[in-house]
Amino acid sequence: MAQTITNSEINAKRNDGTEKLQLTPNAVKVLQKRYLRKDKDGRIDETVEELFSRVAKNIALAEKKFNKHADVQYWEKAFYEVITSLEFMPNSPTLMNAGRELQQLSACFVLPIGDSIDSIFEIIKNAALIHKSGGGTGFAFSNIRPKNDIVSTSHGMSSGPISFMKVFNEATEAINQGGFRRGANMSILRVDHPDIMEFITVKSDQTQLNNFNLSVGITEDFMNKVERDEDFDLVNPRSKKVVQKLKAKEVFDKIVDEAWKSGEPGIVFLDRLNADNPTPKIGKIESTNPCGEQPLLPYESCNLGSINLAKMVTADGEINYARLEKVVDLAVRFLDNVIEMNNYPLVEIERMTKSNRKIGMGVMGFADMLISMGIPYNSEKAIKTANEVMGFINQKSKQMSMKLAVERGAFPNFHDSIYADKGDSPIRNATTTTIAPTGTISIIAGASSGIEPLYAVAYIRNVLDGEELVEVHPMFEKIARERGFYSNELMKEIAHHGTVQDIKEIPEDVKSVFITAHDITPTDHVMMQSEFQKHTDNAVSKTVNFKNTASREDIAKVYFLSFKSGCKGVTVYRDGCRQNQVLTTGKRKEAEKAASAGTSAMETDTSIITQQHLMPAPKPRPDLTQGVTRKMRTGCGNIYVTLNYDENNKPFEVFSIMGKAGGCAASQSEAIARLISFALRSGAELTEVVKQLKGISCHSIAWGKSGKILSCADAIAKALEMSVQNVPANIAAQTLAAAAPVQTPVKEKQAVVSAVKSKKNHDADTLKKGACPDCGGILEHENGCVTCKGCGYSECG
Repeated sequence: MAQTITNSEINAKRNDGTEKLQLTPNAVKVLQKRYLRKDKDGRIDETVEELFSRVAKNIALAEKKFNKHADVQYWEKAFYEVITSLEFMPNSPTLMNAGRELQQLSACFVLPIGDSIDSIFEIIKNAALIHKSGGGTGFAFSNIRPKNDIVSTSHGMSSGPISFMKVFNEATEAINQGGFRRGANMSILRVDHPDIMEFITVKSDQTQLNNFNLSVGITEDFMNKVERDEDFDLVNPRSKKVVQKLKAKEVFDKIVDEAWKSGEPGIVFLDRLNADNPTPKIGKIESTNPCGEQPLLPYESCNLGSINLAKMVTADGEINYARLEKVVDLAVRFLDNVIEMNNYPLVEIERMTKSNRKIGMGVMGFADMLISMGIPYNSEKAIKTANEVMGFINQKSKQMSMKLAVERGAFPNFHDSIYADKGDSPIRNATTTTIAPTGTISIIAGASSGIEPLYAVAYIRNVLDGEELVEVHPMFEKIARERGFYSNELMKEIAHHGTVQDIKEIPEDVKSVFITAHDITPTDHVMMQSEFQKHTDNAVSKTVNFKNTASREDIAKVYFLSFKSGCKGVTVYRDGCRQNQVLTTGKRKEAEKAASAGTSAMETDTSIITQQHLMPAPKPRPDLTQGVTRKMRTGCGNIYVTLNYDENNKPFEVFSIMGKAGGCAASQSEAIARLISFALRSGAELTEVVKQLKGISCHSIAWGKSGKILSCADAIAKALEMSVQNVPANIAAQTLAAAAPVQTPVKEKQAVVSAVKSKKNHDADTLKKGACPDCGGILEHENGCVTCKGCGYSECG
């Protein structure tokens, strides 16, 4: 059930004694975990309201830089009011760092990569500094010579851009393990680079480049040649010579195939980014920030914020344009001030950022706005509303930026900009609008994310001891209660379904407005993105969600629709694609036939190859075994590893249960345990099993009593290793006596019961959507990013 927490409940009273700030329990949880200042012992030492006050006060100080007589307190109060009313939220680094020692306020950076070892490793160092400060980075690897190209200085051969991407990935991993805010990267490679096919397929191995989002830099020429089924040229960036020709459609089909399998790579239309480049004389745009919505010149950064459209609807269901204009004006001023107050990680970034003064004001709560207005997301009226509201925001942001130019001067590169070329009035900011991901700040604001439809109408959140808390969209709950169809059982049913479309108890008119991401077609997703793009200077971060049954042709159609409808890029995600392992029925039967004959079968593209040696028959499992359970902390949550022994005190079988629901992590650890059990019962030595698993690492590291845990596999190995070193002397006697099952400590027993209960309820959801590495909740693919609504985890950094 959705609730609100008032100031008094979070110990954060306003100075005038009123209680205005209202946050959902989940918003408070996210703020406490990720944003509120903590002391040296990790204890929270500021309230939510003090956080907002700290940010407003710090950003208002910029006013003195432009006018020594400025009324700083006036602007501090204005910024404070617009944030605490949840009408506007700046990006996460500003919320985290404004008014604190770090004072790094930007989320997005792009760094240039040249074709030399010196350039590459200098940028690795710079990227590390940015990640340490809480920012994300985008790179174009297109200028690096291809693999096996000559290196004249050493008379050797180049290793190519993908090899250097892996070096960047490891550097990011090292920073992430250092405990800083998670670093995120974007890698773009032009489609005409000679190594493009390796780039497209590099993430087929899903252990590769986990700290990168990948996008192919698509040109207009390439897309036209795909349509005409023509060849296109691959060009060596060093020599500028054509080195190979490929069928454009074959390359396009490979991009589609990989995106169908894993959601990557995305595509970015490079020519369109540069067509809207406000300062083409200053430089060419080659890359974007990690989620693709912010094209930037080398060494540029951008400061983002989002207006909560859910707060811009009147009681009678009309858009409150008067209030929206005031919020736009405040947001533009706030973001321009951020540029001035920012502590930049590099001198080059400060110089370029202040020369162009790009800001990116976007929106969140668009789906909530439509619901308040009674408009279905997948309707012509919704498209019309998107056009009107974003057109208004873009126009008013430009007008406010021009007013600031009168007060403070135009951005320094104005005379080398498209505005000067067209004879436009001076403007303070080279760009003013961006539709960015709002995963975490939309949780704080209690709003739907970005311009996405609702991801679900209700969620189930696991709390202590396996208790389930159903969190329902507040507008849906209000309608359900008013119209008499509310019940706890129905809300739970909706939470398990995610959608309301197939639930007969819900009236049709309610179903029509409470649309979720999987209730609409991919075409609906693209057309909404396209409509917002028409009135957005930079780009639009959005995910086109597909059902698991979608075909490659479906994805290809979306790519072409995005191209034809004016989008600057597109990200797709087919539900469950990263967990699929396909085995055809015919081959499965052949493998089962081989196994029943006592052989092991391995599937290849053309045949089944049988091994020549028979596998020893696994020892049958008795009705009763005894063992020890160990709790291990991992980056995916707690895991409980049980090692059972046979009557001879010999390790016999292994069970592993995640302490929280979590599709991919839970299923993989269960699979590992089953395979270990099979190996042990077939005569394998546990020490050899431990040797194979120990040291395997993933992107999410944890520290526990047993030291550094690199992955779930590493945790299982270390738990087994400790169990082998401390074999209980009476295990065999207990087993033979068949006295009673092993008595697990109460807390561990409760945790295991909780895990089993959670697993039963959530396997269907987490199997397809993946599990949050922080809390085990369901990950949501939206806004071109991956976010957990439970704890605020985001893969965008």
